[in-house]
Amino acid sequence: MSLRAYRGVTPTCPSTTYIDESAVLVGDIELGEDVSIWPLVAARGDVNHIRIGARTNVQDGTVLHVTRKSHQHPQGYPLLIGDDVTIGHKCMLHGCILGSRILVGMGAIIMDGAVVEDDVFIGAGALVPPGKRLESGYLYVGSPVKQARSLNEGERAFLKASAINYVELKDEYLNGSD
Repeated sequence: MSLRAYRGVTPTCPSTTYIDESAVLVGDIELGEDVSIWPLVAARGDVNHIRIGARTNVQDGTVLHVTRKSHQHPQGYPLLIGDDVTIGHKCMLHGCILGSRILVGMGAIIMDGAVVEDDVFIGAGALVPPGKRLESGYLYVGSPVKQARSLNEGERAFLKASAINYVELKDEYLNGSD
């Protein structure tokens, strides 16, 4: 794994995290317990900060970045991700806020200032435009994203189960299982 300092700040992570050796994390990034970062993830907390909550998994080829502070946006846009979030392969999350128990489908893009509340499914290939708010309890699909329908109980339960599955998988990797 590659944890790189930027302006004297190096990413931090507890011993329960798994970071693939091909992933690159730079700067002001904090990972929670049982987080997994999979192959070819690039995360840059250089011009703002990134926080990733417990049991969240960031899958292969995903890019995580932030937006710098400016006159228009004095705080800029950090990237804040809650607990039990599954981020699918090849996603782009940029200066947005994600709550907890969310599934971000493969190839989705979530842009600056977007807010995703708890308990949300975002379909593969979706585009969440800048400043958009996704309400809790729904499936969102499309480009730009639109609310499709309410989540059923099975889907809500799957959000937590997906996170737990990735905790178990990262533990296998950490323990050197073949």
